[in-house]
This record gives sequence, C-alpha cells and structure tokens, in this order.
Amino acid sequence: MEEIEKLKCENEKLKKIIEVKSDLISISAHQLRTSLSALKWIFKMFIDGDLGKLTNEQNNFIQKAYHSSEKMISLVNDLLTMSHAEYTSIELNFKEEDIEFLIEQTIFEFSGETNKKGVELIFIKPEHHIPPIRCDKIMVQVVLQNLVENAIKYSNQDGKVFISLNAKDERIEISVHDNGIGIKEEDRENMFKKFFRAPNAIEKENIGSGLGLFITKNIVEKHGGNIWFENPENTGTTFFVSLPIENKNIII
Repeated sequence: MEEIEKLKCENEKLKKIIEVKSDLISISAHQLRTSLSALKWIFKMFIDGDLGKLTNEQNNFIQKAYHSSEKMISLVNDLLTMSHAEYTSIELNFKEEDIEFLIEQTIFEFSGETNKKGVELIFIKPEHHIPPIRCDKIMVQVVLQNLVENAIKYSNQDGKVFISLNAKDERIEISVHDNGIGIKEEDRENMFKKFFRAPNAIEKENIGSGLGLFITKNIVEKHGGNIWFENPENTGTTFFVSLPIENKNIII
C-alpha cells in the first residue's frame, strides 16, 4: 500500500510539472502571435506603399520578412493547438498595475493591423481616476490582447472597435465592443469552450486555434473576475471583463 501511495504522489507531481509547461507554452505562444501579427501588418504597409515607395531591393527584403512572419505565426498557432492543458497550475504574480496604461499599450500594439484593415480603435477613457489594480500584468495583457485581436479580426471593413474602462464597487469593468459579424444564438454556449470556433468566424478568418477565449476566461477567473458578452441582433458583440481592484490572494 505504501508503494502505491508513493507512486500516486509521484504521478501527481509529474502531472503538475507537465501542466505548468503546457500552460507556459500557451501563454507565451499567444503573446508571440500578437507581436508577430503586429510586425506582419507593418511589413504589409511597406509592401503596399502606404509608407512611401520602396526600391526593388527593399521590396524584395520586405517581402521575405512578410512571408517569414506568416510562417512564424502559423508555427505559433500549431504550438497553441498542441498545448491544451487546463489552466490549473499557473502561479500568478500580483502587483499594483495601471490598467489604463495597459489598455493604451495594447491599442498601440495593434496600430499597424488596424490601419491596414481600416478598423478604428477607440478608447473611451474613464471620467474619474481609476486606482491601480492588483493583478498579474502579463496575464491581464493576454486578456486584453485576445479580446482586442478578436474584435479587430471579426470587424467589417471601416468598422470601429470601442474599448471602455470604468470602476464601480471596488471592481473595474472593461468592455470591448465591435460592430462586426456577431455571435449566432446557437453558438453562444460554446464560445468559451476549448478549440471552439463558430462557423461564421471560420468563414471570416480561417486561421485560428479556438483557444483565445478559453484562455481568457481561465485567466479572468483566476483573478477572481468574471467575463461575459452581449450580442444584440445586427449590432456586433461586446465582451465585458470585471476584475477586483484589490486582489490579495495569489491563485495557483
């Protein structure tokens, strides 16, 4: 019996190590994909002459860089697909962070993509000062990146994405609204499930892992928060994230 208990204990330790590695791969891959996508769209702006005319030699180099970035994005998507552990074992590093600054930083990261796609990112700043919130900066950035990336991806040409921030009852609420393709009634219950992609989302953008919202929900909940969405007919989609301003518990 003692040997069996020892084996069970070793098995649990091994399982936890595997989960940690898988979690870290997924989070890192998502951040890499965001940065690579931003580079890709900047290269595309050069190729299309949006930033001035290039010489033939310059154009050839930029073309190669653009295609390399596409390959790397594809590789990162494969990493995300392979890494599918539940987010049960990440140790969050809680510190006081300026959430308004994190939102502005996220908007800046997507400036190349929004310019090229003709989508306008609008940050509706709070009327009153928002105090620093206790959170894991990197994880909250992943949440913001995923929601903004989806809003841009599924917006229509010349669309607008509105991001707002408010504080109420010792919590902050972030909303990301787009006027894009929306979410069909039959897909609503599956939106936060692992690997799920709605048919209209695949039709709009065939590249995707179906892990973005799954990861986002897990991170938000590990911060003691909530995430939900509203999808009035023919008006796009609004995702909401509510987080406590003071989060004293480090969740593993």
